Amino acid sequence: MEAVIGRCIHWGHERMDMVSNNTLKSPVLCIGEEQPKNCFTELQVLKGHFDIVRFLVQIDDFRCASAGDDGLVLVWNVETGERLQELRGHSQQITAITTITCKNEVTLNTSLITASSDRSLSLWDPDTGNRVQTISDLHSSVKCLLVLERLCVWLSGGEELCVWNRDFQLQCQRPNHSDTGITALIELPKNYIAAAMDKKIMIYSLTVSADSSVSVAEIRCLSDHQDQIRALINVNDGFFASGSHMGELILWNATEWNLLAYEHILWEESQAYNQTEIRMGAPKPSEMSIQHLTTNGNLILAAVGSGLYVYSIQTRSVVAYRKVAHDSNVLHTMLLSDSELMSCSEDGSVRMWEIQDLPLPAEPASSGFFGMWSFGRSNKQSGPPSKKVIDIPNIRMLELTGDLIGHSGAVQMFVSFKEKGLVTCSADHLLILWKNGERQSRLRSLALFQKLEERGGL
Repeated sequence: MEAVIGRCIHWGHERMDMVSNNTLKSPVLCIGEEQPKNCFTELQVLKGHFDIVRFLVQIDDFRCASAGDDGLVLVWNVETGERLQELRGHSQQITAITTITCKNEVTLNTSLITASSDRSLSLWDPDTGNRVQTISDLHSSVKCLLVLERLCVWLSGGEELCVWNRDFQLQCQRPNHSDTGITALIELPKNYIAAAMDKKIMIYSLTVSADSSVSVAEIRCLSDHQDQIRALINVNDGFFASGSHMGELILWNATEWNLLAYEHILWEESQAYNQTEIRMGAPKPSEMSIQHLTTNGNLILAAVGSGLYVYSIQTRSVVAYRKVAHDSNVLHTMLLSDSELMSCSEDGSVRMWEIQDLPLPAEPASSGFFGMWSFGRSNKQSGPPSKKVIDIPNIRMLELTGDLIGHSGAVQMFVSFKEKGLVTCSADHLLILWKNGERQSRLRSLALFQKLEERGGL
């Protein structure tokens, strides 16, 4: 059995924010006009929504769907920016959206499932824009959706956990006793499900009988978090992770459901910063809250307040961080590789980062750079930690390499279509399609030469 690793991390000001005369620079980041590592030099604004756009989901290699508070679902071609379909039917805001693959004798078709505050669920055909199925008059709004392709079922979470088949027929349901309801669902190995409910994670088992009926049973309750769980993700076949409102990051075993590693992130301001900014006392909850988690199987990237925190699954330790990555809370993140990542924020920006070595040796952990690392659960410590780490090896920095400015409201999330571009959605009611300028220039030149050849101009 793997050992449990726990740390309480008090973050001080970043070393790179200090100038030579020991005064503090503004936390506002500026990359300048020259961004040689930023390929997104062209943008296309996509209009069609009338309220906050909160969700993006990839349908296939060239289409995505957007949804938000206006109740609309719009289908877009990410190569041309064309609006392909407008899916109307919900009377209130969309609360969850996902894709589901429907098989027939010849082809595979991808459909969309949406949930709304109007207490309904809908199945849509993104090719035609038709609403294929709908379920209305639910007891409450659905907050999250999970499709289990292998079992040919899908789940909805809210005040109750419901299991549905592909024909939108209810297979079974379980009420829950949490005030917040189920806020996130992930699939675990061997037909198990993890559901986030307030401070707890419930483990459920799904059983499919010979007549294709499905039953769900509660197996275990994981209650190691001390505050509301804000993020729940699969890491790989062996691990899953969760993050809480008070900055707790927990790594779990995906088959035995035991706690493997615990990180508690606390922002600790230096004396100079407290004097200049007059920010004494405990940090605001939003500064510690883990808003979003993402992973590539090797690293976990956590959006913590307005900062970013990169955690290595292999070493069970932090590998890089930036306390102030944006001017406001980070809402969504993505790992492009083991050294490149992206984030978006309430401040309206989308930023690209590269993990780089620190230019100067790391200071002792007891000074202002990291503050203190202590082993064990932070809430059980009654006095000073019994063990301190003097040196923190292999700590790296996040260097800003790209700043995508285009939205005038909070950027809710983004979806990458690799070489075709990046799609972002925002509280300004807009989507922006960010494109590789060099690639677009080559495509335009190629299209021009093809037209000239067709007309005999060459």
